[in-house]
Amino acid sequence: MSEAHGGGPARQALHDGWTLRAVPDPGVPTEVAGAVVPATVPGCVHTDLLAAGLIPDPYLDDNETRLAWIGRTDWVYETTFDRPPGEPDRLDLVCAGLDTVATLTLNGVEVGRTENMHRGYRFDVAALLRDEDNHLAVRFDSAYRYAEAHRDRLGDRPNAYPEPFHFIRKMACNFGWDWGPTLVTAGIWQDIGLHAWSTARLGTVRPLVTVADGTGTVELHVEIDRASDGPAGGGLPAPGGPAGGGGPAPADVPVVVRATVAGVTGEVVVPAGGRVAVLTLTVDDPELWWPRGYGEPHRYDLAVTLTGPDGTPLDTWSHRIGFRSVRLDTGADQHGSAFTLVVNDVPVFVRGVNWIPDDVFPNRVTRDRLAHRFDQATGANVNLLRVWGGGRYESTDFYDLADERGLLVQQDFLFACAAYPEEEPFAGEVEAEAREQVARLAAHPSLVLWTGNNENIWGWHDWDWQDALAGRTWGRGYYLDLLPKVVAELDPTRPYWPGSPWSGSDDVHPNDPAHGTTHIWDVWNTDDYTKYREYLPRFVAEFGYQAPPAYATLRRALSDDPLAPDSPGMAHHQKATDGDRKLQRGLDAHLPVPADFDEWHYLTQVNQARAIALGVEHFRAHRGVCMGTIVWQLNDCWPVTSWSAVDGDGRRKPLWYALRHAYADRLLTVQPRDGGLVLVAVNDSRQRWRATATVTRHTVTGESRAKTGYDLDVSPGAVLELPLPPDLASPEDATRELLVAEAGDTAERALWFFAEDRDVPWPAAAYDSTVTPVDGGVRVRVTARTVLRDLTLFPDRLDPAAEVDRALVTLLPGESATFTVRTGRSLDPAALTARPVLRAVN
Repeated sequence: MSEAHGGGPARQALHDGWTLRAVPDPGVPTEVAGAVVPATVPGCVHTDLLAAGLIPDPYLDDNETRLAWIGRTDWVYETTFDRPPGEPDRLDLVCAGLDTVATLTLNGVEVGRTENMHRGYRFDVAALLRDEDNHLAVRFDSAYRYAEAHRDRLGDRPNAYPEPFHFIRKMACNFGWDWGPTLVTAGIWQDIGLHAWSTARLGTVRPLVTVADGTGTVELHVEIDRASDGPAGGGLPAPGGPAGGGGPAPADVPVVVRATVAGVTGEVVVPAGGRVAVLTLTVDDPELWWPRGYGEPHRYDLAVTLTGPDGTPLDTWSHRIGFRSVRLDTGADQHGSAFTLVVNDVPVFVRGVNWIPDDVFPNRVTRDRLAHRFDQATGANVNLLRVWGGGRYESTDFYDLADERGLLVQQDFLFACAAYPEEEPFAGEVEAEAREQVARLAAHPSLVLWTGNNENIWGWHDWDWQDALAGRTWGRGYYLDLLPKVVAELDPTRPYWPGSPWSGSDDVHPNDPAHGTTHIWDVWNTDDYTKYREYLPRFVAEFGYQAPPAYATLRRALSDDPLAPDSPGMAHHQKATDGDRKLQRGLDAHLPVPADFDEWHYLTQVNQARAIALGVEHFRAHRGVCMGTIVWQLNDCWPVTSWSAVDGDGRRKPLWYALRHAYADRLLTVQPRDGGLVLVAVNDSRQRWRATATVTRHTVTGESRAKTGYDLDVSPGAVLELPLPPDLASPEDATRELLVAEAGDTAERALWFFAEDRDVPWPAAAYDSTVTPVDGGVRVRVTARTVLRDLTLFPDRLDPAAEVDRALVTLLPGESATFTVRTGRSLDPAALTARPVLRAVN
């Protein structure tokens, strides 16, 4: 059902009384064959079978592999319901989301068929309904069988994984990814219900919101469905169904569309037979919607009503909108061509993270869970979420929370890492899906950029696709023709970019760092993370580095005894090609050899945090040339070793704390330049930054060798670069010295080490500690007697629900740090202040 429309007695949810059964097949296990189990709607087959105790948890150990049969089985959902009271002109069955190849049957008559998870559907069912005991069945055919049949018909096309996800309009990562399990779902995954209505309804309401010269404009485009239209009229597309309605269609009559926002009201009369209305409202001096860090995300209530000629209410729609302008600056300059997001005429440096589906099973992702994940994003000073193209168009709750919190959203159309066919039925499905989703999301001020695909144009250039394709279609027509036309027609208020990465021109390689957006993956795949410093990109839309999840997450998900980097469960929950070897390559380049699993776990997490922090600080130090970084990735969908900052159980890795520092509004960092070192102050705040900074060269035993002071004066949106003199930049002994840079009002300081940890003769860690109870947990104070490198506390080893407020703290002798642990348990102070809970590199 349309998520934006008002409720009322005309809408009846059909979420209760469902059952699920497998269609008989030799591949179905005996305990499931013939079983009829209660079904949760919205939901999916996997979660229903799990709730019925018929399958093990797909996320634990290697259960995923043993459940592959589910995706190759056909399933039937069934329920019964009574006809709503009254005699409306139309009674529609409205399905907001069916996953994916569905046949709907009502009282033994086929209502319609669907084959796109990313669309909604509406079927006129009035003629089929009886007063009581209506039987509704939704059969889901195997997504594999559908996809493989189209693959065989059209000819195979290259993709990143040996699965046919590009031959079905379904969440691609259901078929497995280098961070995700192969769990091919089916089910009624979004709302389903009946909509009773008469005369006319609001089919699509699409507000185009702009602001210029102090005047806000809402250009409201409304498509009206009339009861006389027949079953396929407007709204959610209806691919088929019975031809009849609930009696003779009423004559078309004039209707009135009225809209109100910020105290301004307008209306338009749509004549008899009319299907389209355009209404413009202007608001003087509206409060602007600003991204977080730039101002308040002000919003206004927009209400739309549809009435009959006598004033009879027919339908309502409401949404909260924001007045803001957005454009892309892609102008040519001496460095290539820019990629700068400009909101309300202010260039924004994007401090972003990539977002993947937060769970394989979408019904588990509640508004509260999204709100917590958004808290984690904003807590890490993130200002943009990129919704990646191998997942889904997210829920209305997702975009509403982003609107509320001032989080920018870049939305990929759903194509990722594959050559996609452009023949039917896919071309028609893609256009219908795009039209529905662009219109659905048009009212959200947080959405600032549509992107055509993830890595597919790059793949065509560099991944040996061209010979394999032998001239077959691969998606280019979607990215460079169809999708930009749909966006230009339905939502010209937002920019569109054909791909991630994309250089802006067919004449330039799609992943050229000097033009448009760039993905940097050689660092993870083949090179050390210090190679980030060799790039001077305009905008980095993906780069990442792996680490395992939190220890408590591993212990919940794996029964390995003992845990080891290569124990069976750890190996199964590492989906990246040669992932463990790449983790080891990173450790070998920087850190001492781990003595045991606990040390390996800690050091790989430290290395992930350092890799991303190095990249982000380097890119931000070149603010003006580079205008954005989107780290791969914020979140996970299950317990796995991956590139995430927050693991599959929602626990923050050390990377999260490193991001919080590297993405701070004001960043102090030491960077190599032309054989020397410079101190860089980056000011992404809206206030001028004036402070006194000091840079000191210390020995690891805490003795000062050289010191210099600087006066910082950095305008908003500016960068200050200060060369360090030779007596600071040139150590007497690189393996025993470091630089410490501090500015008066920064919570964190900047460090520079002249040698890798593996080459430093670190003294054995010595420290004093105290543990003090506080409301909601304990406070741990650590005072260093020797240097403590990247001191981190892991309270989840004692209480899986415990969280700590800081991590990766380096202390010189005599310095102290306080950690606040939030926990509902009484924790052993001795265990809390010793390894493996309290860790430092040395």
